[in-house]
Amino acid sequence: MNLIEEFNEYRSRMNDKILAEDNKVIKRIFNLDTNAYAEGSIDIKSKEMIGLACSMVLRCDDCIKYHLGKCHEAGLTKEQIFEVFSIATLIGGTIVIPHLRRATEYLETLENQ
Repeated sequence: MNLIEEFNEYRSRMNDKILAEDNKVIKRIFNLDTNAYAEGSIDIKSKEMIGLACSMVLRCDDCIKYHLGKCHEAGLTKEQIFEVFSIATLIGGTIVIPHLRRATEYLETLENQ
């Protein structure tokens, strides 16, 4: 199983387990997250770029992988993604660089699948 399949399978499996607990607050948070990234007055590409930048600044590798995958699915180019990386690194500072390294590796895997 490759890096992308492993991440997506784990995320899906654990989300199913979490949602199976039928906790109203957690279900509502998951629903809000889904709806926040749906098409609206801001297009999906822009929302995913915002999500990616925020994830990098917050230094959440799982979130970075998720939003990188969504950016790739939405058709963003490598050049566009690296512009997002540059903004996030500028805002977050040098502490973001280790996450930038892992994000670059994950992006390469997405491009080569």
